[in-house]
Amino acid sequence: MAQHDTYVSNGLQEDDTFEQDLNEMLREGPDLNDTSSNVQSGAINKGDRVEHMNNQPRIYMKAHVLPDDPSPSLPPGSGIPRSQSMPPANSNISLSGVQGEGIGRSKPFTQSASSKLDNFKAWSVNTYKCTKQLLAERLGKGSRTVDLELESKIETLRDTQRKYANVLRLSRALTNHFYHVVQTQRLLGDDFADLAQKSPELQDEFNYNSETQKTLCKNGEILLGAMNFFTSSINTLINKTMEDTLETVKQYEAARVEYDAYRTDVESLSLGPKTPQSVPKTEDAKRKFHFHKEKFDKLRNDVGVKLQFLEENKVKVMHKQLLLFNNAVSAYFSGNNAKLEATLKQFNIKLKAPNSDPPSWLEK
Repeated sequence: MAQHDTYVSNGLQEDDTFEQDLNEMLREGPDLNDTSSNVQSGAINKGDRVEHMNNQPRIYMKAHVLPDDPSPSLPPGSGIPRSQSMPPANSNISLSGVQGEGIGRSKPFTQSASSKLDNFKAWSVNTYKCTKQLLAERLGKGSRTVDLELESKIETLRDTQRKYANVLRLSRALTNHFYHVVQTQRLLGDDFADLAQKSPELQDEFNYNSETQKTLCKNGEILLGAMNFFTSSINTLINKTMEDTLETVKQYEAARVEYDAYRTDVESLSLGPKTPQSVPKTEDAKRKFHFHKEKFDKLRNDVGVKLQFLEENKVKVMHKQLLLFNNAVSAYFSGNNAKLEATLKQFNIKLKAPNSDPPSWLEK
């Protein structure tokens, strides 16, 4: 029993020693910032006590006693009350002051998203109205604006483009076939010349045929130059000049559908009952109708001007190209080499020499 009392008294003494050590550590310990740095770095400051318990080192670091003021970072003469420096725990803190800069930067993105949404909404309404107008026209339930004179010119242009495209296709085929003919004549002339050297008894005959084929090959290259110039000019007329005008025609036709769609909308609202809710809708529909009417009238004038200029340009180009094609073909098949060369000079066509390619960097 006495031994048990000794153990209890020793345990109480150890508890008292631990409490005394803890109080001393709290009184003499450093600032919290210094403590965190010491813990992270693992260094032992001057004044720290190191004890060994059960053969294990034990470190006691000096700690400063925390003051009663919960905001020790404020200077003593700042004059800022505690209620302003640290809000209560149950108060709602506004993030507008903390994140003001971030919110300010996000405004342009919000405005951009809003404008995109408005544009998408306007596009959806416009597409719906145009689709409804087209369906009504095809089903015979809607009316459409028709300019008979302009529609006739547009249809004529499309028919002309189709026919010219067929001429271009045939011209390219003829040029391709004639190119192979010229290459065959060149090879045939070379073979005749080679046989003339190996057959003394037929040397004159082979030489005559060789010279004839070489002459035809030379004239054929001149004709090929004229035909290539012809097809290139026709291709420019069809796929650039006419296509540019037809692109404006497509814009005009789309504007016509929009014009009729909003015209029908205004007419339906005007025939409806007059209510306080329908008056703003009618005014908005009239405003959009006038906008699309101006767009439609402008594109109609543009189409008329482009059609006129296209017709004048087409006549000039085709007059020159048809004269070139006729003179070159007739001169070639009649064997008139002088007339064929004069035709190319008349239209300022320069042939590419067979060895006119620039030398490679190895040859330089």
